Amino acid sequence: MAYRDHTKKIYVGKVPIGGGSPIAIQSMTNTRTQDAAATIAQIHRLEEAGCEIIRCTVPDAEAAASIAVIRREISIPLVADIHFDYKMAIAAMENGADAIRINPGNIGGREKVLEVASCAKERQVPIRVGVNSGSLEKELVEKYGGVTPEGLVESALDKVRMVEEAGYDNIVISIKSSDVLTCVKAHELLAEKTLYPLHVGITEAGTVYGGNIKSAVGLGIILYEGIGDTIRVSLSGDPVEEIRTAKQILRDLKLRTGGVEVTSCPTCGRTKIDLIGLANEVEKLVQKYPYNIKVAVMGCAVNGPGEAKEADIGIAGGDGEGLLIKKGKVVRKMPEEELLGALIYELDHWEDN
Repeated sequence: MAYRDHTKKIYVGKVPIGGGSPIAIQSMTNTRTQDAAATIAQIHRLEEAGCEIIRCTVPDAEAAASIAVIRREISIPLVADIHFDYKMAIAAMENGADAIRINPGNIGGREKVLEVASCAKERQVPIRVGVNSGSLEKELVEKYGGVTPEGLVESALDKVRMVEEAGYDNIVISIKSSDVLTCVKAHELLAEKTLYPLHVGITEAGTVYGGNIKSAVGLGIILYEGIGDTIRVSLSGDPVEEIRTAKQILRDLKLRTGGVEVTSCPTCGRTKIDLIGLANEVEKLVQKYPYNIKVAVMGCAVNGPGEAKEADIGIAGGDGEGLLIKKGKVVRKMPEEELLGALIYELDHWEDN
């Protein structure tokens, strides 16, 4: 069952989430929100990479005031991330935040949650209710004998009820764990119990290397099961890498189209050109092209020409030279050092074909 087709549709700014809408890609700034200029510059880089919703932490009044400045200078919706102080949630909304992210369990109890929810209702600002495995309530840890999927789901639904008590249901739910299997099971359980849209991610996934693998495994399973309306890949690194990974995961699951897909061979002892260097260069360069095409970078005469012919365009290496293959046909042979330039030329003029 494609759960995401049946979830409630809400809007963060102009971006729809849920109800079968395209899965929205999010990230979070790692600049100081109080430094509006640095935060705006980073968001602009993220926008260029394909980020569709951005989140900024709001730990104090200076950061809350900065939200107004940042919001004026960016073109994607801004979510204010709030912990511990409910007043910061209200201040962020007053300064133009398109949505807020709260953990209702740590901002001062039910009365404070109701106050935040009432303000959000008045302004029609969506609330993302977030629960992480690291902040699961002690009583639920004791009840379930540890941090379990069942405990995460119970905690999340209890927090949702707090917001609903204010008569507000413009809600996105987020339950995250750094353990892949815990996260998968929790989302499976939650999807059966709610129609609110779900924000999906593997929290504290790790570095660009390890976090990418963990996120691809966890998000791949969850999304393939039809669960998830918006995602963030959480990495210890440049947040632009989060966007690149999220886009690739969605493309590989056929949940998004658009952008150039690169395939390349793993190389072996038959490879006689610098295939690894060439493939890395191609992967970087194709990011700027909007075409929904496949580019192949192959290293030898065994499988290279045949596999390159299955792509829209490809290059296949030989002994210090290679072939340019376009739409299944060999266009020409050339020296190795000319392959990259020839490929770039073809991509620059792709729409002329």
